[in-house]
Amino acid sequence: MIAIYPGSFDPITLGHLDVISRGSKLFERVIVAVLRNPSKSPLFTMQERMDLIRQSTSHISNVEVDCFDGLTVNYAQMRGASVIIRGLRVLSDFEKELQMAHTNKTLLEEIETVFLATSTEYGFLSSSVVKEIARFGGSVDHLVPKHVAIDIYKKCYAKIPQESTPTVTNPTPKSN
Repeated sequence: MIAIYPGSFDPITLGHLDVISRGSKLFERVIVAVLRNPSKSPLFTMQERMDLIRQSTSHISNVEVDCFDGLTVNYAQMRGASVIIRGLRVLSDFEKELQMAHTNKTLLEEIETVFLATSTEYGFLSSSVVKEIARFGGSVDHLVPKHVAIDIYKKCYAKIPQESTPTVTNPTPKSN
């Protein structure tokens, strides 16, 4: 059985990799499908995201990386996938994802959505959080694979942090 795991993956996080790894044990093949979303301004190009995912999943033999635009169900049908994998972090994710699963079912009756609860240590993690931390000079080494962190730092024009504690560059003395 073929499953697709769609998303923007801008960038791929350790939470995404957790879902991909666990999904790869449940399905014959998992296609990580990077969505072209014209309403977003991504940090990484489509090709860069695909390359980062390929590097991150190279140790998982039944994972493939591809990209698409349009409806997920149309892409799933084109690829012969019968399952859409969705990761859940918090309750609000479930509400949104359940609505999407029902909508997808109305568009393609044969498609099933499988929800995988993110492992506890990644419950807070999102690509948006990673980008925000990096843009403000924080370390993201513990949130993404090392090669992804390096590319994020390059994109955000930040130096690769030597330690995770922030430093004050021009402190303003307090007046009494």
